[in-house]
Amino acid sequence: VLFQEDVETGVHLDPAIKEVQYNPTYETMFAPEFGPENPFRTQQMAAPRNMLSGYAEPAHINDFMFEQQRRTFATYGYALDPSVDNPEAATKYIGSVEEAEKNQGSLTVFETGQRKIEKRKKFKENDASNIDGFLGPWAKYVDEKEVAKPSEEEQKELDEITAKRQKRGKLEDDKPGEEKTILHVKEMYDYQGRSYLHVPQDVGVNLRSTVPPEKCYLPKKQIHVWSGHTKGVSAVRLFPLSGHIMLSCSMDCKIKLWEVYGDRRCLRTFIGHSKAVRDICFNNAGTQFLSAAYDRYLKLWDTETGQCISRFTNRKVPYCVKFNPDEDKQNLFVAGMSDKKIVQWDIRSGEIVQEYDRHLGAVNTIVFVDENRRFVSTSDDKSLRVWEWDIPVDFKYIAEPSMHSMPAVTLSPNGKWLACQSMDNQILIFGAQNRFRLNKKKIFKGHMVAGYACQVDFSPDMSYVISGDADGKLNIWDWKTTKLYSRLKAHDKVCIGAVWHPHETSKVITCGWDGLIKLWD
Repeated sequence: VLFQEDVETGVHLDPAIKEVQYNPTYETMFAPEFGPENPFRTQQMAAPRNMLSGYAEPAHINDFMFEQQRRTFATYGYALDPSVDNPEAATKYIGSVEEAEKNQGSLTVFETGQRKIEKRKKFKENDASNIDGFLGPWAKYVDEKEVAKPSEEEQKELDEITAKRQKRGKLEDDKPGEEKTILHVKEMYDYQGRSYLHVPQDVGVNLRSTVPPEKCYLPKKQIHVWSGHTKGVSAVRLFPLSGHIMLSCSMDCKIKLWEVYGDRRCLRTFIGHSKAVRDICFNNAGTQFLSAAYDRYLKLWDTETGQCISRFTNRKVPYCVKFNPDEDKQNLFVAGMSDKKIVQWDIRSGEIVQEYDRHLGAVNTIVFVDENRRFVSTSDDKSLRVWEWDIPVDFKYIAEPSMHSMPAVTLSPNGKWLACQSMDNQILIFGAQNRFRLNKKKIFKGHMVAGYACQVDFSPDMSYVISGDADGKLNIWDWKTTKLYSRLKAHDKVCIGAVWHPHETSKVITCGWDGLIKLWD
């Protein structure tokens, strides 16, 4: 016999769908879901939810009440429990319930409890007929102190603090002392009484000539390494005109003088800065040089004897320093400071004689152009400013929204172009004669320098542009076509400095943060 089972008829709604195309009956709408329950769903997943973490009930609370409770919670550590609707709940507060009970919860940020203010007691004498003793409203407080003298313990503390301060002040003033120098070669003078400043004439190239080499070639291989610095080298500078010796300054606070020819020895070490040395600059003759370091001092040294001639500071970190290249202004130099100023000192008096204060960020470079009548400065404010010498207002200000900061600038050997290492990994060329226009045709890219002030240089015949980069490579571009001709792995860390020797066809000196200085040919 076929007996009938109660088979539920009608269309079944899929519980996952959001809208229904027909009018289902109540039974259909609220029928239990079909099929077995998913055994793998966790309790949280199976529970009714309308958001990822659970079921959020809509509740309205006005802004003021919400803010009041939030601030009360932040200040006192308790707030009304927003989810309590039933009056039988044990506590209405969340957070530190004891605090709430203590304050009867009435204390919110906006209703501070009534404090009973104890008034300070005054001496009383309001009888005006007592002419001598009348106090009235001018009476003193009972507990008023008339002498503000520190107690013994406080006095002790104060003494300690003042002693410390005085010590600190003294240290700052005594800091620039103790400069010393080490001569690394046996004899300071040769058999003719000439020091190492004398330009050698037996090196196979005329170092006294004023004309650059006819044609330059690409350096191919490393031929020498000068090592001696214990930390990264921040800059190298060749001796003016001849380039037969070279200065290097380093983060180990020392400055070293090296031979470029012959045995390529270290000639002298100049010690006198207490922090890393940032920049160095020879005067025109090469007899003296300036060094700028993070100990906030600029020092003037004698190249030959190693003696520190004078020191200058304005309590700010100097980032770059340059002598005025004019022969009649060799006693003046400018330094770009961390407080956005360019400061001009006179060596003879040791006084600051001019301040160029227009930049909006620390000054990174100073380069003299236009027969030394003007100089160009760049800064962290991403601008380039051109100044007339001794006039503290920039007459040209170059800043485009697309420009990046340019922490290394070099003037070309013919004096027509400025090569600026831009922080968007390209070298920009500005005209250096009158308009200071950006030369859009000459943009050198293909290297990675973002974040480092890698020095740019030109070959003496203007056929190549060279620069180090953040990966320690030496990059060489062709000036005419702006093609990247070669990349040599020069240093393990950043290759920060690259200088093409002014009298050689293919000799390049690089320095890096691995503490080495290398010669390429």
